Amino acid sequence: MTAREPTILATSGGFRRGERNYLAFGPLIHHALELSGASGTPRLCSIETAGGDQRSFQAQVMSAGQAEGVTVRPLSLFPMPSEDDVTGFLLDHDVVWVGGGSVANLLALWRLHGWDAALRTAWEAGVVLAGVSAGSICWHVGGVTDSYGPDLQPVTNGLGFLPFGNGVHYDSEAQRRPLVQKLVGEGVLPRTHATEDGVGLVYRGTELVEAVSEVPGKQAYVVRRDGNRAIEEPLETRLLPSR
Repeated sequence: MTAREPTILATSGGFRRGERNYLAFGPLIHHALELSGASGTPRLCSIETAGGDQRSFQAQVMSAGQAEGVTVRPLSLFPMPSEDDVTGFLLDHDVVWVGGGSVANLLALWRLHGWDAALRTAWEAGVVLAGVSAGSICWHVGGVTDSYGPDLQPVTNGLGFLPFGNGVHYDSEAQRRPLVQKLVGEGVLPRTHATEDGVGLVYRGTELVEAVSEVPGKQAYVVRRDGNRAIEEPLETRLLPSR
């Protein structure tokens, strides 16, 4: 089963430390599965391009899924693409979850191998696209990134499925908030939606329909341009039930 319309959950959260496993699904990942309308045994495709497709981490994600009754299958680019028919593989899942790391490298490699087109096809078919950090920025026009070093820089060549900028880790990394506001004020980034750690943004089509959080008290924001400056406004953020 797939979502009724193209759906994206763009987050600054998702996994938590497990009790028996290193990783466990947090409420944001459960929400992505709920958005898909999956029943029976949900199927989640894990893409860790931004982190270099580390097999040890992929194994931890698969173990976390097994503990939740979710079938997790990784899709990798290193040392070579793990599937011949990437589009078909994506369409065989309810959710695609993209992990964090280098969004600049992720975008370059996806385009090199044609995954940008495959992901658009899956999104348009109702497979829920979701992810954290780099896996949040990638669906947007751009954002700010540490892909190039510890001093954050803009990235403006996102996939553009969503016509907005995206700000992640808005409360936990000191450079992010002022740089997002500067870039929006200068017109480098369009209207930008930002998330504190533990918060996600739900899009139906290209419309932001809800901000949700797995951490009490955390917030999402919209940053828009007004003349040559940026204005930041909080978004109503719904707390997801804990599990």
